[in-house]
Amino acid sequence: MTVALVATALAAAFLDGPWTPADLNARAAAALGGRPRTWVTAVVADVLARHPRPPLDAPRRFSAEVAAHPALQRAVQTARRRGHPLAPAHLEPLAGAMVRRPWPVPVLDGAADLARLLDLDPAQLDWFADVRGMQRRAPGTRLHHYSSRWLGKRGAPRLLEAPKPRLRALQRTVLRSVLDVVPAHDVVHGFVPGRSALTGARVHTGAPVVVRLDLSAFFASIGAERVYGRFRLLGYPEAVAHLLTGLCTHRTPLAVLRTMPAGGDSDDRFRLRQWLTTAHLPQGAPTSPALANLVAAGLDRRLAGLATSLGLQCTRYADDVTFSGGPLVPGGDLGAGAARLVRCVSAIAADEGFTVNPAKTLVRGAGARQVVTGIVVNERTGIPRDEFDRLKALLHNAVRFGPASQDRQGHHDFRAHLAGRVSWVEAVSPGRGRRLRETFDRIAWG
Repeated sequence: MTVALVATALAAAFLDGPWTPADLNARAAAALGGRPRTWVTAVVADVLARHPRPPLDAPRRFSAEVAAHPALQRAVQTARRRGHPLAPAHLEPLAGAMVRRPWPVPVLDGAADLARLLDLDPAQLDWFADVRGMQRRAPGTRLHHYSSRWLGKRGAPRLLEAPKPRLRALQRTVLRSVLDVVPAHDVVHGFVPGRSALTGARVHTGAPVVVRLDLSAFFASIGAERVYGRFRLLGYPEAVAHLLTGLCTHRTPLAVLRTMPAGGDSDDRFRLRQWLTTAHLPQGAPTSPALANLVAAGLDRRLAGLATSLGLQCTRYADDVTFSGGPLVPGGDLGAGAARLVRCVSAIAADEGFTVNPAKTLVRGAGARQVVTGIVVNERTGIPRDEFDRLKALLHNAVRFGPASQDRQGHHDFRAHLAGRVSWVEAVSPGRGRRLRETFDRIAWG
């Protein structure tokens, strides 16, 4: 404890002024009672060698470096043996500051600046950030910041974690003020202004071969340490990055984990439970897509490079990665070329902290129906015929028997739900969408 206290005092003194040997030695002497100490000179020399500029954005890490210095540790042990323990004259808090801004994000030097941005007081900020994970152990749900709902699907189930209104509003502020400033890679078409599932699908229209791969538990697999690293990459000091990470990640309560429905093999379920137990990106938070894109930037660059080297096209929409082109190998061996591509992508994904789900890998030649993010891309973009037919029948029955008879899932706003589905068809296939819109307009909503 003495080493940590002395190191904290020295780190605070070092960072509080001009970055020269004389100034650092003078401030260190003042922090330790006013008397110069010869061992401090060695600490100062190493500090300046490691840090040409003061590491104002990382005071905690800097303090840990000072604490690990052999000269400081020997001095503390010697003073203890002599019966005069080394102690700082005063202990100043370690304050941080931004020292670089790779993108024009707002300047937030400390927790007070973040609280002002979010219109919170410090206690409220700590409560919403919940960096100690206290809410995970809280009984009941009234104090939890998220509402959870399991979705059954092929393979392991998926957990939707929707932030409650107050936290959602704070996350939207972070999204607008901070995350939207950072551009996404060109291969990314999900959750990027001006891009969509449709723009991503168009890239692959008319390709001889389409290969689709799925990234397992895309959001849940992104842990808080990776999110924290991205906020640090934006230039935010440790304390601010720590609080932003707390605001944008979530530890799933134990009571929710116990209700996981059936689905998937034991390995998939175990891995998903491990990811959800620790702080992760919650699927349902407005900040999660942008943060996932930020974390996956290295993956996107490498996938784009792989595609370029093979003469292929590549896009990513959240967890859906698609390559197209062909033939994938000389001679047109579809199976061998696709298998080689999948092995390369899987290795890159694993190296970047993601996992490709082999059960969801699909390879389609031009003679089969090629679907990318729910859109047929064989010759032109279109809605799958079976999906169009189901929606057409539903709208027809809603006209004949009333919309309530067709709302079998009990949507909160069935009219808006249907309107959204019709709008999607209009965007992908304008002619078909126009016919569906005419039927939709004949529904008597009462």
